[in-house]
Amino acid sequence: MNIEKSLLLISIKEVILESRKQVYRMANTALLQTYWQIGKLIVEDEQQGKTKAIYGEATLKTLASQLTFEFGKGFDDSNLRNMRSFYLAFPIRDALRHELSWTHYRLLCRLDNVAKRNYYLQESITSNWNSRTLQRQIKMKDY
Repeated sequence: MNIEKSLLLISIKEVILESRKQVYRMANTALLQTYWQIGKLIVEDEQQGKTKAIYGEATLKTLASQLTFEFGKGFDDSNLRNMRSFYLAFPIRDALRHELSWTHYRLLCRLDNVAKRNYYLQESITSNWNSRTLQRQIKMKDY
């Protein structure tokens, strides 16, 4: 293969890789918005106009069972609790940072201190941390 064909191959590879990144970003954005909306619906149903939620775990288990039957895995009761926590921790959907994955957000939702959560969110974006690095930094108490 001569140099021109090798440049062609490199150019095509770059186009494919960039396209894959775009697809990943779009899928991640859709997933985050879906999980946020599900969390919101669960919280609104739990509270039914009250300031405090009165909700039984049995309700989430039943919902999880029905969703799993219809849509497959990913909707078990623990993940529905994660979606609820996601909405409660990040109540403004337009403020979600799409550079972060669902795994990032699940880790961030476990932090009860808002300042700490915002610190790790910002550091994850600025330092381009993957979710394992974020988890390690949280365990090391980097904050």
